[in-house]
Amino acid sequence: MLYEHNSLMEFSPIRGAIPADPPSGPLSGVRVIEMAAIGPVPFCGMLLADLGAEVLRVDRPPGSGDRSGATSRVLSQAPERYVMHRGRRSVAVDLKHPEGREVVLRLASQADALVEGFRPGVMEKLGIGPDACLERNARLVYGRMTGWGQDGPLSATAGHDINYIALSGALSNFARAGERPVPPVNLVGDMGGGGLFLAFGLVCGVLEARGSGRGQVVDAAMIDGAAALTMILHSMLAQGRWHDRPGTNFSDTGSPFYEVYETLDGRYVAVGAIEAPFWRQLLEHLGIAETELGDRDDPANWPAMKDRLAAVFRTRTRDEWAQVFATTDSCVTPVLSLTEAHLHPHHQARGTFVERGGIVQPAPGPRFSRTPPSNLRPPPAPGQQATQALADWGFEERDITRLRKTGVVT
Repeated sequence: MLYEHNSLMEFSPIRGAIPADPPSGPLSGVRVIEMAAIGPVPFCGMLLADLGAEVLRVDRPPGSGDRSGATSRVLSQAPERYVMHRGRRSVAVDLKHPEGREVVLRLASQADALVEGFRPGVMEKLGIGPDACLERNARLVYGRMTGWGQDGPLSATAGHDINYIALSGALSNFARAGERPVPPVNLVGDMGGGGLFLAFGLVCGVLEARGSGRGQVVDAAMIDGAAALTMILHSMLAQGRWHDRPGTNFSDTGSPFYEVYETLDGRYVAVGAIEAPFWRQLLEHLGIAETELGDRDDPANWPAMKDRLAAVFRTRTRDEWAQVFATTDSCVTPVLSLTEAHLHPHHQARGTFVERGGIVQPAPGPRFSRTPPSNLRPPPAPGQQATQALADWGFEERDITRLRKTGVVT
């Protein structure tokens, strides 16, 4: 079997291990304040830090609560395992203390960007909203991450990834014909439509501010980002190439050439042989004559064709099929689990995954030929290295000592 073992000791070392210092990459020299949050905000911070930005997390003091139970437990008991916090330092600030506001404003005065994920109006109540921060630093790009956006009838209500992608039209497409939609974990709303879009918005804002000398607010709503990710579907709808009935189209499991098939051992292979030449190679390696199947462009033939392919795929194990198709253009790959993926030879060759502190995780990306990133600090505990971080951001030693004594900073 190609991917059965999970122990790294039985395989060649993961390539691409990155030294922790000094920071480098295409965003080297960009300073970002990340107000502690969960989900898309730390993902955005990680993306920026991975590519060389100096990102300083403003955490809540330990024991202050205000987080979901599971995340709070991880951060208090094993912060080094919350790998999405990698690449930055942390300063824990009591935002309810009168001087906590001033600490954040001083940091904002030295930053290129600030990112926060509170509900609309919360940062203003804390005295560190966009107006207050831009008054201190006219070039600041102020990124706001919410589910529903800063305005609109739902802006003040709670929600999660599943709600945002449901209302955007995206969730309905993750379904087989006649079945209920299956949420794609929280990858489309939180990460793709949220954190990734916000990181893109911040970089755009910083680039513009360097020319204009003026900052601005970036309103990044997960529902907007999720909607944007469906653009190709709207394009094909307009062209008459897509039906608004999930599981009936060429690339949503409706067709036999874009489907997941079960193998002999109860595992799966993914087939994406959309183009005719790839389809012919697929049938050749499956031992199926093209003449015994109907016209593949006629959806009426798809159910019978899928049944035929399914029967053949069930005759061998997943890894046996992986070997059959490994060097072909049939567009067939094994469906790997999270604990298997890093063991695949392609990932091993490219260094797609790295190991830091005994934890396997995706490497920074994308890749740059001239300014590759080399900063991969381990995830900090709240307040870890705060003294040095504040000093690097212009705080004098006596101020740091006083802020620690009064409990403003921990």
